[in-house]
Amino acid sequence: MKIEFSRAVERLREADDILILTHRNPDGDTLGSGFALLRALKKMGKRAKLLNNDEIPSKYAYLYEGLTEDSFDEQFIVSVDVAEKKLLGDSFAEKYGDRVDLSLDHHESSKHFATETYVEPDSASACEIIYLVIKALGVSVDSDIASCVYTGISTDTGCFKYSNVTPRTHLIAAELISDGANHSKINELMFDTKTFGSIMLEKLCYESLEMFCGGKVAVISVTKKMLSDCGVDKSALDAIKPITRQIEGVGIGITVKEEDNGKTGVSVRTSEDYDASLICAHFGGGGHIRAGGCEFADTVEEAKKKVIDYITENII
Repeated sequence: MKIEFSRAVERLREADDILILTHRNPDGDTLGSGFALLRALKKMGKRAKLLNNDEIPSKYAYLYEGLTEDSFDEQFIVSVDVAEKKLLGDSFAEKYGDRVDLSLDHHESSKHFATETYVEPDSASACEIIYLVIKALGVSVDSDIASCVYTGISTDTGCFKYSNVTPRTHLIAAELISDGANHSKINELMFDTKTFGSIMLEKLCYESLEMFCGGKVAVISVTKKMLSDCGVDKSALDAIKPITRQIEGVGIGITVKEEDNGKTGVSVRTSEDYDASLICAHFGGGGHIRAGGCEFADTVEEAKKKVIDYITENII
């Protein structure tokens, strides 16, 4: 059921032996939220640990640097930045999906799968919510926590350039910098640092680029072979997804990716004229107005055709 912010804070204050779950294909917001909350709970003297269904990309290693791993049987499970249980990943959804006690999220498409859910759709990132939770718990924000929270806010706002940014977003970011967040290094690492393999992947993605609907829709396709040939992991896609929306005249940018589980993932980015979450919801997915995702039990080409056909017939 939906709960108020104060109830979410109180549940965390009362809990112990806490397991924090983050979503599959982890990004800066889910990991920043998870590790910021983990560090705060440990500062309160609680036992806590964080798990992810997938391997955490190496570029996020600083988020958990210096943390010791607690061993215990979880008594309370909280998910961060997870809109529905399937986003925990196949094995984690089966193991933990019906056992989540508290969900802290900012997706309007939240399925409220946890026993209690606090959702703030107007928040630019889950990390904004986590920051307010940590402050409400009375935990002092040190430089490590500040860097975790800043990572989530920066990555989910495209370094503060997306339309989800609010005055509160900037105010919290300013407080985090005052608290010691290594903002310049984080932004350099997240936005300005690429491996040679990721550059090669971008080259292949540009070669796959297709335009539809008179140039209003752009699609990039990514296969497992492309990732393998370039020697990169899925985290390299963080720099790929914005490419389509950078093309003049494009209102809907789509990245279609072959997944390891035999399915095809589709990421949608839109301008202010279109709603990405509505497009993805039609196919059982969700997300935000400007960014959403869905999954298909189809090949890349089949999934791409279904999405383009739907957009052509119903959106543009």
